[in-house]
Amino acid sequence: MEKPVTCFVPYHDDAQAADTVAALRRQAPVGDIFLLDEPIRSTAALREIAARAKTPYTLLFTKFTSLDFILFSIERMIEVQHSTGAAMVYADRFFRRDGVDTPAPVIDCQLGSLRDDFDFGPVTLWRTDALQEAVSRMTTDYQYAGLYDLRLKVSQKGSLEHINEFLYYDVETDTRKSGEKQFDYVDPKNRAVQIEMEAAVTDHLKAIGGYLAPVFKSVDFGHDDFAFDASVVIPCRNRVRTIGDAIASALNQKTKYKYNVIVVDDNSTDGTVDVIKRFLTDNKLIYIAQDPSYHAIGGNWNVALHHPSCGRFALQLDSDDLYSGPDTVEKFVNAFYEQQCAMVIGTYQMTDFQMNPLPPGIIDHREWTPENGRNNALRINGLGAPRGFWTPLLRTFNFPTTKYGEDYAVGLRICREYQIGRIWEPIYNCRRWEGNSDAALDIDRVNANNFYKDRIRTWELQARIAMNAAAR
Repeated sequence: MEKPVTCFVPYHDDAQAADTVAALRRQAPVGDIFLLDEPIRSTAALREIAARAKTPYTLLFTKFTSLDFILFSIERMIEVQHSTGAAMVYADRFFRRDGVDTPAPVIDCQLGSLRDDFDFGPVTLWRTDALQEAVSRMTTDYQYAGLYDLRLKVSQKGSLEHINEFLYYDVETDTRKSGEKQFDYVDPKNRAVQIEMEAAVTDHLKAIGGYLAPVFKSVDFGHDDFAFDASVVIPCRNRVRTIGDAIASALNQKTKYKYNVIVVDDNSTDGTVDVIKRFLTDNKLIYIAQDPSYHAIGGNWNVALHHPSCGRFALQLDSDDLYSGPDTVEKFVNAFYEQQCAMVIGTYQMTDFQMNPLPPGIIDHREWTPENGRNNALRINGLGAPRGFWTPLLRTFNFPTTKYGEDYAVGLRICREYQIGRIWEPIYNCRRWEGNSDAALDIDRVNANNFYKDRIRTWELQARIAMNAAAR
């Protein structure tokens, strides 16, 4: 009887290939195993796979590491695929290192799971007919975005099903902490990769009715009366080491515009409030002490936005970061007027606590363009910093009351209808240190954060599809 699964493995070295092939050979459903001369990420590699696959199911292993399976795991993947009709299934796994197995669950794939770094794990099982049909529609030759293009095209006609069961073992080779990984997607050395990924997601959005052309609503900054042109908003909780530096950075701005600084403390218990109060002699400072109920970062922003002294433009400054010079507020306000936009995103320098530059250095989010930034925003996991917002617009829908992804949600909502402006020179120092809230998250927290951002993207994509349908 023909075995139903054909496997494809990228060749790295003899030992790795032998271990992986042996692990696959021990699985009863596995028939042919092909070693490929290149990583499984290019369009050319996927065309070769589609041509060689002759069985009902195709298994792709995408890493250059050893692999092992739980008993009957491939049979389980086939069963779930058969039961659901899914075009592809993927599963939770264990990281095996030095004899220790660590659970490494993944998350469900949603409509808005458009991140090109979405973690399916290195083992995916595809219905061969779905894979071949999608490959037949791949008209662009990608060097890096082929696998991304494949899963987007497959998702247009079939589901990608997560089996939340631990079915195999692989080795995690990237042992960096979460805070060290999160800026990989904006590392300038990966720019060629990002350009290909943007092209793939743009084609996908056009195919599913979620693409937005570069046509924007206008803004009218003179419509509302504000006593202040701008407000620097600093939400904080337990930042005794850093809040003084942040406030001083904001108060030391030189501008022809009238501005203030709104510090919102969310029930700090470490002496942060004492530091804030030292600055109250400056009449530009407004101090808001939150009540004991739940606010998170989004709720702290909302109370600042709706304060009667909030300025026409609300400008972000995180409680452990600094503006890079005394002209940041001036540059923000100028950008709003010159670019006629409802939000402005700046450029920042990565530094350590002592302000020494850190890799990847200057982060300018070049993937944001006036022509396609609002579409590409659905692919990336952040929109850059610092951010400035047109207050009257933001007051109409507010920040979500969360402590993660609140700024991303607002940015997506704004760019659905309005232009986002850019400042390409560094105006902000983003300090990375052990006290950052995202410095060393465990896998469950990382998954929860990613799932929430995928949910935000799902809601936004649904809104865009509906808006396009109504306009037809």
